[in-house]
Amino acid sequence: MKVLLFNGSPHKNGCTYTALEEIAKTLKEEGVDFEIYQIGTQPVSACRACYACKKLGKCVIDDDVNTFIEKAKDFDGFIFGSPVHYASASGGATAFLDRAFFAASASGRSYYYMHKPGAAIVSARRAGTTATLDQLNKYFTISQMPIISGRYWNMVHGSNAEEVKQDLEGMQNMRILARNMAWHLKCREAAEKAGISLPKNETTVFTNFIR
Repeated sequence: MKVLLFNGSPHKNGCTYTALEEIAKTLKEEGVDFEIYQIGTQPVSACRACYACKKLGKCVIDDDVNTFIEKAKDFDGFIFGSPVHYASASGGATAFLDRAFFAASASGRSYYYMHKPGAAIVSARRAGTTATLDQLNKYFTISQMPIISGRYWNMVHGSNAEEVKQDLEGMQNMRILARNMAWHLKCREAAEKAGISLPKNETTVFTNFIR
């Protein structure tokens, strides 16, 4: 069992990373492997809506997004973290995830995410957290991914890493979220051993409202 922790902040060891690090520690205690993926500070191009990925089998913009998509197939669960920028996920995280999910789906690799549990966590100085969580959770709901929750909305507050550590409730919720993720993965593993298969998939039907 292995979980990919995505840090959508340009700050390698900032607030979002601090929350993900707390999750990582708890996953390790639960016997679940993990990897933290840093989005970094390099510019991330937005989706061009060119649909070239459908023909090429990958995003036409050949950058780290294609590498991430291939990496995703080897993980059993995902936790995407982002700072709050103007009451939404960071621009880099949004551009990255738009392409990482769409290119995988359009190129026939949606099963890299499908039925695997996902969770979103956000960090903010003060507000905009729930709007950002709503945005990130939509990547899961369109991809048939069970959403893992904590005991509260998955957020931490602070202007820097040290302040985030003082958000005791937020940090506790990161640990609860990690345990819930571990529990879900263990249940799925037990189900597979018991011969319980994944839900039957159907060919996607598209219905346009204007004919």
